[in-house]
Amino acid sequence: MTWPFSRRYSLFGGSFLFRLCRVNYTPAVTTSAHDLVQTLQDAHRSGSIQQKMRAYTNPNMLLIDEIGYRKMDETAAHFFFQIVSERYEKGSIVLTSHKSFGMWGDIFDDTVLATAILDRLLHHSSTINIKWESYRVKEKKKAGFFRSENQADQNE
Repeated sequence: MTWPFSRRYSLFGGSFLFRLCRVNYTPAVTTSAHDLVQTLQDAHRSGSIQQKMRAYTNPNMLLIDEIGYRKMDETAAHFFFQIVSERYEKGSIVLTSHKSFGMWGDIFDDTVLATAILDRLLHHSSTINIKWESYRVKEKKKAGFFRSENQADQNE
């Protein structure tokens, strides 16, 4: 799933996961992308990487929230790829992101790696692209903090 960032979208992803679990896709693990790679980096330093990798690769369903909220360094991107690669054709992954797939090269700072990740994720997948504004932005527009595009065009 990809959509503009807002906690509401994360709740949508969680609700989607809950519905899937109710129809026998259990067990499931949920995490943010940042927490996932941070946990794996910490496990790598402490020598427990294989155990942590299994914690993310064994469940039937894995929800990874907020892909692209923070850029990943080379090590983090490598661990993310490892999770996606090990789960490929073995377990489902539900992703939430406010970034389009075309921007994933920026997230991982490597277009080749981003392509390899997307190749595995998009094969046999369903993608839901939701285009709605964050309720926070909507409220700020109502309050006059943002000009609409039409107003900006008229003023030029």
